[in-house]
Amino acid sequence: MSQTVVLGAGVTGRAVARGLLKHDTEVCLVDDRPDAVIQSAFDDLSLELIVSPTLSDWKYLLLRCDRLVVSPGIPDGHPALTLSGKLDVPILDESDLARDWDDRPRCAVTGTNGKTSVVTLVTEMLLHSGVRAMAAGNNEVPLVAAIEDSEVEVFVVEASSFRLGHAATVELGPAAWLNFSPDHLDIHRDLAAYESAKSRIWEALEDPEDAVANMADPVVKFHAPQGATGYGSDTSACRIEGDHIVYREGRVVSVNDLPRVLPHDLSNAQAAVSLALRSGANIDACATALRRFTGLPHRMEIVEEINGVQFVNDSKATTPHAVLSALSGLSGAVLIAGGRNKGLDLSVLRSAIQCLTAVVAIGEAAEEVMTVFAGSCPLERADSMQSAVELAWDKAASGGTVLLSPGCASFDWYTSYIERGIAFTQAVKELRGSG
Repeated sequence: MSQTVVLGAGVTGRAVARGLLKHDTEVCLVDDRPDAVIQSAFDDLSLELIVSPTLSDWKYLLLRCDRLVVSPGIPDGHPALTLSGKLDVPILDESDLARDWDDRPRCAVTGTNGKTSVVTLVTEMLLHSGVRAMAAGNNEVPLVAAIEDSEVEVFVVEASSFRLGHAATVELGPAAWLNFSPDHLDIHRDLAAYESAKSRIWEALEDPEDAVANMADPVVKFHAPQGATGYGSDTSACRIEGDHIVYREGRVVSVNDLPRVLPHDLSNAQAAVSLALRSGANIDACATALRRFTGLPHRMEIVEEINGVQFVNDSKATTPHAVLSALSGLSGAVLIAGGRNKGLDLSVLRSAIQCLTAVVAIGEAAEEVMTVFAGSCPLERADSMQSAVELAWDKAASGGTVLLSPGCASFDWYTSYIERGIAFTQAVKELRGSG
C-alpha cells in the first residue's frame, strides 16, 4: 500500500485524509500547530497526528512516502516543501487528487479580491439555468469532499494562490482571473511567486476564449492569452454600455435593476456573466441571479443606520487593495482599519484620503495605520472593537459611513474575519441599544 503525507490537518487536510483512506492509501497526517478544533475533529479519522516534526523527522517521513499533499496556507519556505524538492517527492494540492478521482467539469475563479462573490454568482447563474452546480475549493467544501455528490454536473472552484501554487497540474476551465494586488506575502516567497501562482489558472486551457480576464487590471491583461474573453473595458466582450451590462452583442441586465452597483460590484458582475455563459448558463438566468444578489456576509454588508450614519461590515477586506475598492464608492467615511499585517504595504491606503473623514486604527498594525494617515485626517487608536465603533461613531457626520475594512488579517484579536465581522456587528447593535 502506498503512503501519502498530508501536511495540514485543517478542513482540507482532513477531507484529503478521508478521501485517501477510501482509496486504500496509507495516510500520514502532519500539522505544525493543531488547535483544539483540529484535535477534536481528528478523532474520527483513526489516524496518528504527527505534530511539528523536526527536520530529521521530516526527512524520515518523506523518504517513506510516495507524495506530499499540501493544505492551503502552508508557507513556500516550509521545510517539508524544501526537502520534497531535494528528495524528488511529488508535491500535490487536493485538486490533483480530485482530478484523478473525478472527471466532471470544473470552472474556476481566482483573484486577490472578489473570488467568493463571483463564485457565488456563477453558481446561482448555473442553477437558474438548470445546471446542477456546486461551489467548492477555497471555502468550507474542499473539492475532494464535493466530488462525493454524484448529482453535481459542474463544480465552481474558488482557486486561491495557495492551491494553484502547490498543484502538480492545474486543469480548470473555463476560468476567470479577477484582479491582482499584493497579498499573502507572509506565505509566498515574494510578490513574483504570488503572481506566478495566480497565472497558473489558465495553463491547461485549450480554447483561449475560456480564459475570462479583467482587461482593466494590467497584470491580468498581461497574462491573458490572445483571444481571451475580456471584461472591464469599453471594448471587452463583457462591458457596461449605457446603463446595461452587455455580453458580446446582447444585453444582459440593466444596472438600474441591480441591488449592488459599486465599481467592484459591477466588475464582479461582468466576470460572473462571462464565466457563467462560458460554462453553460443562459442570459436570462444571469440576469435573474444579478437582480437577486444582495451580497455576502462580511463583504460591504450594511449592518445598521443610526441617525443617518451607515455602519458597513467589510471584515473580509484583508488587503489594502480590498479597502481601496470598498472606499471607491464612498465619501465622508470613517475607516476602521488594522489587524495583523500580512507583509503588505499599507501606505497605498493614503491614496483614498479624499474619501475619509477620520480613521480608527486597531490591532497589531494600529501603529502602521496611524503612520500612513498621520497629518492627513483625524486619527484615533482603539484597544477593542467596541471602542473602535464608539470612536468612529463620534467622528462620523450625518449622512456618512462607518466602514470596517481592515486591510489586514484578523488573527491578532480573532480566529477569522468572520469572528471579527460578528464582533463589529455586535458592537454596532450595542451602540444603538445604548441610545
